[in-house]
Amino acid sequence: MKSSKLFVLFLFLFVLTVPTFAAEPINPGSPGDLRPLIPLAMGIASGLCALGQGKATAGAAEAIARNPGASGAIRGSLLLGLILIESLALYTLVVVFLQK
Repeated sequence: MKSSKLFVLFLFLFVLTVPTFAAEPINPGSPGDLRPLIPLAMGIASGLCALGQGKATAGAAEAIARNPGASGAIRGSLLLGLILIESLALYTLVVVFLQK
């Protein structure tokens, strides 16, 4: 049941993105050109990633202090979370380079 809901969600998101790929390219300098805002988007994404990493690290340190016996599982979950958070910043950086 859960996997079918996830499949329907992905299908819905895919259908929403199709018109984006069919759109006409925007001329540079026109009012609809959002390329000058790309560095701002990178700054926002990087700043929020840093806040998320700090909060995750603080939570893991507190959890290890409360239960030292579970430090291995907490550390593994922390590393996975930090990797996923950092991937957001890297994907944003790739988008910035592709748009320039």
